[in-house]
Amino acid sequence: MRIISRRTLKKFWQKHARAKCGLLLWYNRLSEGDFSNFNELRQIFASADVVGNFTVFNICGNNYRLIAYLDYEEKIVFVRAVLTHTEYDKENWKNDDWF
Repeated sequence: MRIISRRTLKKFWQKHARAKCGLLLWYNRLSEGDFSNFNELRQIFASADVVGNFTVFNICGNNYRLIAYLDYEEKIVFVRAVLTHTEYDKENWKNDDWF
C-alpha cells in the first residue's frame, strides 16, 4: 500500500524518539501489505480499530496512536495524525473533516 506521508511519521519521531522503531515497523508492514479490507488488515495489526472513517493503530505497546484513513480500493493510506496516548484521549483528532 502507498502511504501518504512518511514525513508526518518522521516529524513525530523527531519529537518522540521512542516512537521511531514502532513507526518504522508499522510503515514497513503496511507498505509491503496488500490489504483488501479491514479483516485482512487485522490479521497483521490485531489491535487496529475502526473509529469513524479512520483506522486507529496502537504504536509501541499502546504508548502512541496512529490515525489513518485507508482506501482499500486504491491501496492508499493517508496518515492523519500520530499522537501520544494522552493527546489521543483528548479526542481533538475527531475534529478532522475526514472523521
